[in-house]
Amino acid sequence: MNDRTINREAEFTLTRLLDAPREQVWRAWTDPAQLALWHHPRGVAIPAESIFADLREGGSYRYTLVNISTGQEFPTAGIYLEVAEPERLVFTWGNPADPSDGAPVVTITLGQRGPQTELTFHLRGFPGFSGDDNVYDGWSEALDSLGNCLSSAGAPPLSENRHRAVS
Repeated sequence: MNDRTINREAEFTLTRLLDAPREQVWRAWTDPAQLALWHHPRGVAIPAESIFADLREGGSYRYTLVNISTGQEFPTAGIYLEVAEPERLVFTWGNPADPSDGAPVVTITLGQRGPQTELTFHLRGFPGFSGDDNVYDGWSEALDSLGNCLSSAGAPPLSENRHRAVS
């Protein structure tokens, strides 16, 4: 993200209705092993060994996105600002080499809707629109992948080890 200008006024919101209970969606966002399965756009992977998460307010996380075709790496890191299991997760998001002040902020809100979960993803700090082939489309593809993981036979397991830090 160091090649983009952060705009504190810019923001966008994505929503998804997911075929899974809220607690399972929460674990998909907070369990490093599950994040590696879906938390990236098409053509990109996150090696599970690159994920570290200290899931608490003020705790940090980091992971590395890897372009499957070129091998180019994109380190990503942030700080958890709010952790309210299982309904709300707020964190900064960016390149660890960039200054942390003014970093984009992601807010994930999970609402139970019968057997499904309504996920609202809000990003403040970057503009976005469908078809931008950038941040909006990348997050949209990742959320689609999350939905596919949760609704398919290969859904992430319901791990009980929700808050472990992985180094």
